[in-house]
Amino acid sequence: MNTRRVVPVLAMLLASFPLAAQQAPAPLPLAKPAARPPVAAKPAAEQREIRAQLAPKRYTTLAAEIGAKISRIPVQEGAAFKAGQTLITFDCSLQAAQLNRARAAQSAADKAYSSNRRLAELNSVGKLELDTSEAEVRKAKADVAAGMAVLGKCSIAAPFSGRVAEQKLREQQFAQAGQAVLDIIDDSVLELAFLVPSRWLVWMKPDSTFQVRIDETGKTYPARIQRLGARVDPVSQSIKVNAVIDGKFAELMAGMSGKVLMVPPAN
Repeated sequence: MNTRRVVPVLAMLLASFPLAAQQAPAPLPLAKPAARPPVAAKPAAEQREIRAQLAPKRYTTLAAEIGAKISRIPVQEGAAFKAGQTLITFDCSLQAAQLNRARAAQSAADKAYSSNRRLAELNSVGKLELDTSEAEVRKAKADVAAGMAVLGKCSIAAPFSGRVAEQKLREQQFAQAGQAVLDIIDDSVLELAFLVPSRWLVWMKPDSTFQVRIDETGKTYPARIQRLGARVDPVSQSIKVNAVIDGKFAELMAGMSGKVLMVPPAN
């Protein structure tokens, strides 16, 4: 083999490598994955299950209006009663005696005033004595009216039909004026109160129906929205909803709680 011919050929090949490297196209940069749009965070009220508690339609605490010993409580805890039925009776023997005394004083004042009027017709009594006896009559009438008002507070009647929730004092105990004696409720209609996301106001309206599952019974019951809250909580982005159990169910009681089964409509 001719060595003189091989050497120039090798030199030409080696000289062409840098040029080829310079002429080679640069690799294309890898395409970045398309950025996904940020997902709007749901309000806190929408991220958790909606809980509700059964509450009575009306409830109140009956308290003593005078200081007296409790004579009788005819309706016990858990028992039902009718509107106007006497629930508490106090021993008002002292107040009754004071009323009798006021009535006796009124009778004496009436007689004195009548006598002075006859004497005034005969010009036998002065105008001052006549006016004073008339004022004594008005005072005696006021004392009788006050005694009757106090005696009227010796018994407490039910303001509505319902049940006794709690008895705080017992018979023969002394009740101070203003001291609570009975907690009563009207459970003829059971209400629900719960919070929902404020964005649900777009489709949620009064009289809308839904279901609620009560924990204590394990059953699902129909419910209906009565009214919506007056304002939205800007922190939790929620609003209060008041609803009622739609129907009568003997096993339901005030204080039970459960889960509201309400799903917003698909957009």
